[in-house]
Amino acid sequence: MASGSRLWGVLLLLPLLLPAACRAGGGCSGEGGPLEPFDELYASGVEAYYSGDFAGAARCLERALRSRRELRDARLRCRRRCRGQVRLEAPGPGAGGDLPFFGSVLRRAGCLRSCEEPRLGAASRHRAAEEVRADFQRRVPYSYLQRAYIQMNKLEEAANAAHTFFMANPEHMEIQQDIENYKTTAGKVSLVDQEARQHMEDYSAGVRHYDKEEYELAIDLLERALKGYYSEDADCQIMCEEPQKFEEHEYLEYKAGLYEAIADHYMQVLACKHDCVRELATRSGRISPIENFLPLHYDYLQFAYYRVGDYVKALECAKSYLLFHPDDEDVLENAGYYEGLLEGMMDPDTIKPRKEAKMLLRRHKLESHLLQVAAAGLGYTYTEPNYWNRYGARQDEHSVPSSISSEPEDGPRLSLAKKPVPKPDRELKEGGPLLYSDVKFVYNSQQLNGTQRVLLDNVISEEQCRELHRVASGIMLAGDGYRGKTSPHTPNERFEGATVLKALKYGYEGRVPLKSARLFYDISEKARRIVESYFMLNSTLYFSYTHLVCRTALSGQQERRNDLSHPIHADNCLLDPEANECWKEPPAYTFRDYSALLYMNADFEGGEFIFTEMDAKTVTASIKPKCGRMISFSSGGENPHGVKAVTKGQRCAVALWFTLDPLYRELERIQADEVIAMLDQEHLGPSEMNINPKDEL
Repeated sequence: MASGSRLWGVLLLLPLLLPAACRAGGGCSGEGGPLEPFDELYASGVEAYYSGDFAGAARCLERALRSRRELRDARLRCRRRCRGQVRLEAPGPGAGGDLPFFGSVLRRAGCLRSCEEPRLGAASRHRAAEEVRADFQRRVPYSYLQRAYIQMNKLEEAANAAHTFFMANPEHMEIQQDIENYKTTAGKVSLVDQEARQHMEDYSAGVRHYDKEEYELAIDLLERALKGYYSEDADCQIMCEEPQKFEEHEYLEYKAGLYEAIADHYMQVLACKHDCVRELATRSGRISPIENFLPLHYDYLQFAYYRVGDYVKALECAKSYLLFHPDDEDVLENAGYYEGLLEGMMDPDTIKPRKEAKMLLRRHKLESHLLQVAAAGLGYTYTEPNYWNRYGARQDEHSVPSSISSEPEDGPRLSLAKKPVPKPDRELKEGGPLLYSDVKFVYNSQQLNGTQRVLLDNVISEEQCRELHRVASGIMLAGDGYRGKTSPHTPNERFEGATVLKALKYGYEGRVPLKSARLFYDISEKARRIVESYFMLNSTLYFSYTHLVCRTALSGQQERRNDLSHPIHADNCLLDPEANECWKEPPAYTFRDYSALLYMNADFEGGEFIFTEMDAKTVTASIKPKCGRMISFSSGGENPHGVKAVTKGQRCAVALWFTLDPLYRELERIQADEVIAMLDQEHLGPSEMNINPKDEL
C-alpha cells in the first residue's frame, strides 16, 4: 500500500513547467496579485530543498500550505455569497418554462466567476494534479518542512511540523523517534497539529473528560464538537460543487445530451455531498471513519446530562440518538427512564429531538433515495454504505463501557456495543514438513512474536541467488509492478521489478538465458509448495501475484532519512493504526491469504523487514535479509509489516502473494504455466534446472 510519497514522479516534472524566476526561488518572494497556485509553490519548495536552499524551501512550503487554505476559504466565501444573492428559480409550465431556472443558473455562475477571479485569477490556475492533492492529503509537505527547519535550527517549528506529519502517517517510526528527540533537545512537550480539525479535537477531548467522569467538561466539549460538525458539514456540502470527473466517459467521445450530462454531473456532486458524513468522521490521513461518529455525540451527551442532573437535555439527546437507531434497546430504556424522572414536572412529549439532527438525517435519506433511483434509471451501480454502524465503539480511546457498574440495574446505560471479534474462516495450523532437505527452519510464530509466521533459510543456494540476480538485471524495468512509478513508496529509493511471465518471454526470445528465466518460475513454485505444506493448508494455495523486485538507495538522498522503504501495512486489509483495526475492504487485496518474501542478497545497508503491532509503531520482530532466506506469514491484520529504509546499495527479493480462492489466481501465472508446458514439450523441463525434484524429502 503506497504512501503519499509514491507520487514523487509528478513533483519532479512540475519544476520544469515553472518560470525560471520561480524555479530559482523568486516565486516565493512576493504575495501581490492573484493567489499563487499551491502546487507550483510546493514544487518550488521541494526543488529548493534538494538544492540545499532550506530557507527558500521553508518559505515556499509554508506559502503552499497557506495558499491551499486560502483557496478553499475563497471558494467557500464566494459560493456562500452567490447562494444568497442568486436564488435558483423553479421552472414554469409550457414552452420556455425552463428559462427562469437556467437563467438563474447562469447568473449564479457569473456571480461565482466575478467573485473568485480578482483573488484567484483564472480557475485553471488552481487545478492541481491528483497526485499533488494526495500529497497534501497525506501531509507530505510537513515532512519536507520538518527537515528544512532542522537545517535552519528551528527546533520548535520542526517539532510541530513532524507532529503534524506524524498524525496522518503513524507508520513512520523514524518521525516518532524524531519527535521524542525534539522533546528532549528542545524541551518541547506540547506539540501542535497544524492541520487539526477542530470538531475532531473537541470530540476526542470530550470523550477523554467523559472517561474521567468529568461530565460538565465533557458536555461543553461535545456540544462544541457538534456545533463544529454541523458547520463543517455545511462547508463540505458547498465544496462538493467542484468540477467532477466523468469516469464513465472518454472525454473526446462524450456525446450525452443536455439532461443526461446534467444528471451525470449532478449525481457525482450528490454522491460527494452524501459522503460528507464519512468525510467528517475520518481523521486526516486515515482511510476508514470513526464508526457511528455523529450518533455517538448524542449517546455520550444523553448519559453525561443524566449524570449532572439535567434530565431534559438527557431526554433530548436520547431522542436525537434514536433518530439514527430507533431500535436501540439501551437508549429506548434510557429515554423511558428519563421520562419517568420528568413526570409531574413537565410533559416529556414536549421534548423533541434536536432540529439539526433531524434535518441532516432527512436530507441524508433523500440523497440516498435519489442516488438509488438514478442508479436504476441511468444504468450505473450504487451501493449505499452503512454510515451509522452501531458497532461504533472501537478498541481505542473512544471505547467506553456498555454500562456503568456503579449505576442501579434499572438506571440508564450507554448504548455503545463492542464489535464482535471475527472468527478465522479456517483452522490455523503450522509446523508441517518443509519438503526439501536443504531448507533450514529458523523461527516459528512464537519465536517471531506473532501468528502464522515462519522464517526459513537455504530455500535457494548462493549460485541460484547469483543467477536470479543476473536475470533481474536483464529484465527489470523501473516502476514495473508499481504502475510506472519509479519511487512508489519513498522518493529516496528507486524500485525496479519484473514478473514470471516477462522472464519466460525474455528467455524464449533469447534476451536472457532460458535456463535462468525458468529458475524464477521454479523457485516461486518451490516457495508456494513450502508455504502450503508448512501451514498445513487443507486446500490448494494459488499464486495471486509474483514479483521480482529490487529497491536501490538513491545517492545524495540518504542523509537524515525519516521514512521507511515500505510503510507499515497489511497485505489483505487497510490498516488503521489509531483505531487498532484492519478493514478488509477495497482497495485492499482482500483475497490474499498468505505472503512470502524470498531474499536474494545481503550486500546493502538497512532494508530490514519488520513486523509490528497493529499500532504500526511497536516492532515485534526484525529480520535481516540474506541470500536464500524466506519469511512467510498470513496476509491479514494479524501481521502488519514494513521495510526499513535502504540507505546504501540494492536490496532484491522475490515477493509472493497467495490465495486460497481459485477465482483470484494470477492470470500471468496461468499464462506462464502454458509457456512452461510448451517448453517441457521441447525437452527443456526441470531436469535441466538447478532445482531438482530429487531434493524433496
